[in-house]
Amino acid sequence: MICEVKGTKEIAQLFNGWQETMITSCLQGMMGRLYADSKQHPKSVMAMLGDFCFYAGAPNRELVAYKPNGCEREFMIMTALLPEWFELIESVYRERAKKVSRYAFKKEPDIFDRDKLSALTAAIGADYRLKMIDRELFECCGKQEWSRDLVAQYTDFEQYQRIGLGVVALKDGQPVAGASSYSSYRGGIEIEIDTKAEYRRQGLAAACGAKLILECKKRGLYPSWDAQNLWSVALAKKLGYRFDHEYTAYEISGY
Repeated sequence: MICEVKGTKEIAQLFNGWQETMITSCLQGMMGRLYADSKQHPKSVMAMLGDFCFYAGAPNRELVAYKPNGCEREFMIMTALLPEWFELIESVYRERAKKVSRYAFKKEPDIFDRDKLSALTAAIGADYRLKMIDRELFECCGKQEWSRDLVAQYTDFEQYQRIGLGVVALKDGQPVAGASSYSSYRGGIEIEIDTKAEYRRQGLAAACGAKLILECKKRGLYPSWDAQNLWSVALAKKLGYRFDHEYTAYEISGY
């Protein structure tokens, strides 16, 4: 029987070798949830945070098929270290499972060039200005589809203010691009970057990302990056990240 569990040492050991900050958030009890096949002696575990599921331990079909009570999401991204989990994902979700590649970057706290990042923030056009996300901008981002993921994983502004961090590019007082914490853990954040469709390819994503990294460095936080596509890979490299490896994930529709 699948049950919710806490981030015990035993659970953490099942995730050994996986440098994924969203798993860390779940293990720390900061954000997300952990589920396993047993509370007393877990052999299979799932970390769930936002649109992501991470599987570890012995491949378990029941865990792959499990949807927690109250979960209203219709889309999920699933991944694992062992390919046997992929076989189960394909078997359970069939045509609803789209196999994709994602791109991981090295976790290197001292790799960033402050002067280069500052230059990227200064290169923003005269019609735009950067502003840290406050209560008003938090609520504004949450109401628009293009920007919702900048703040969506936080229950309210109070939680975001306490453990989250973000910046937006404003035009005529309205956000048109942003970089924010998709999730938080003790010691850092996982970065989310979004730009309103008609404002793309103007350097706004780079400016927002650079500003957010600089703010993280001021606060002693690590700004972790995971890329969904090659555009995101190119942006990450521009900001100073170094590529680590490509990995397999599944986008589940109708979850």
